Amino acid sequence: MNSKIEHSKDTSTSGGDLVKYVAAALLVLAGLFVWFWFSADSGRAAQLGAWTAQIRALAVIAGLAGGIAVFMLTGKGRDTREFLSESRFELRKVVWPTRQEAIRMTWVVIVVVIILSLLLGGFDFVIQKLTQLFLSR
Repeated sequence: MNSKIEHSKDTSTSGGDLVKYVAAALLVLAGLFVWFWFSADSGRAAQLGAWTAQIRALAVIAGLAGGIAVFMLTGKGRDTREFLSESRFELRKVVWPTRQEAIRMTWVVIVVVIILSLLLGGFDFVIQKLTQLFLSR
């Protein structure tokens, strides 16, 4: 978990990873297929029976979860897990402001935005009047 060392990345994709990518995509598509195939709006609902929205949503969630689980078994999935782990490690180093500091800085930002918007509005007004004066001659 030392983020200062660059690991050499092997960009080649093995055949097993390709099969896992396809399986993950198929699982996600299967969940979406169930959502649309068993909807009450489709004409197949009378033949197959319409599923409730909750059951269809569970099928979509199961398809997404299965697809993510299969994806995490690939090389890119390992890289993703490593990235998330290092991100979590780095977030522990962050010194978060106190509530009072956050409120104070929010007011500073609001005041600066108001001042800058008034300045820009004033410049716009002056330039508009100068342009109108110039074009009216």
